[in-house]
Amino acid sequence: MENADDRKTGQRTATGNEMSASFLAAKERSDKTLAALEANPGKFRMLTGDRPTGRLHLGHYFGSIRERVAMQDLGVDTNIIIADYQVITDRDTTEHIQDNVLNMVLDYMAAGIDPKKTMIFTHSAVPAENQLMLPFLSLVTEAELLRNPTVKAEMEASGHSLTGLLLTYPVHQACDILFCRANVVPIGKDNLPHIEITRAIARRFNDRYAKKNRVFREPSAILSDAPEIPGLDGRKMSKSYGNAIKLSATAEETAKLIKKSPTDSERRITFDPVNRPQVSALLTTAGLVTGRGPAEIAAEIGDAGAGALKKYVTESVNDFLAPFRARREELAQDMDSIRDVLRDGNRQANEIADQTLDEVRAAMGMKY
Repeated sequence: MENADDRKTGQRTATGNEMSASFLAAKERSDKTLAALEANPGKFRMLTGDRPTGRLHLGHYFGSIRERVAMQDLGVDTNIIIADYQVITDRDTTEHIQDNVLNMVLDYMAAGIDPKKTMIFTHSAVPAENQLMLPFLSLVTEAELLRNPTVKAEMEASGHSLTGLLLTYPVHQACDILFCRANVVPIGKDNLPHIEITRAIARRFNDRYAKKNRVFREPSAILSDAPEIPGLDGRKMSKSYGNAIKLSATAEETAKLIKKSPTDSERRITFDPVNRPQVSALLTTAGLVTGRGPAEIAAEIGDAGAGALKKYVTESVNDFLAPFRARREELAQDMDSIRDVLRDGNRQANEIADQTLDEVRAAMGMKY
């Protein structure tokens, strides 16, 4: 699962032997799952999502959205959650959240997500899904939550007290995945701890309450091979750094952002991510949108310098985004239809969540 403020599910990297063993097992499972999915996509249900803390950018497109569209078009049952409740795991305001949510739906649809094939819904509109938090919390320990890489990293970075919602963030994501019985979750390798705790919750619930008639299946991660996409200044692409090209940006806004991106004093353009991260970031961006190798682009520009590089990147990005922008502008003419897409997705999600919660309560002997 992916998030619009660049905090993906379990974004921070776990280290050590535990992660290595976990990754190897997950990689083997991922390869088998992907092969089975490609052979028979109709047997798979995928869940992924984003936090609506701002606009989606090129990093989101190449990191996850493109893959979601491919799975959808292959025939996988695809589901996207807009994780509005998760915005307040580490933020004190929900200002602009409605605007962010609606623009996220616009971006999805402009990029090729088809609401007739993909269910798009929000956390806050599906109460039965959130109610799964209560039994699920009883299946994990405080120590398991505290050692989750996302929770640990946010604790270190925030500078303030850990909120209960952030501590239980991995369990909430387990609710996202399990309520709709998703059996595949496309992620980056740093996200594995979240999938592992989801698998543990599914297994523990079945072992404790549903040994004869299992309620949940353990989902498998499909590990993405998408390259890490740097921001225009060589750092990680992030809205907070102002180094990301928003999918909703105009051609003029994109040109302005690329023009002011830093490079270095060396005139000849070369692709060297270690020693020339800023120049290499621009080349990486150009390579992604053109399908060419960054080193090939660098060799072509050669001694023409940073000005020529920025001109090439600007033209390439704007050419790539032109169809997306045209489609987005067309969709934005009828925002009532965008709201209808969300309402319909929420309705579908509620039907699924109500049924799942019913089965959970029955398994626990809590249907009166």
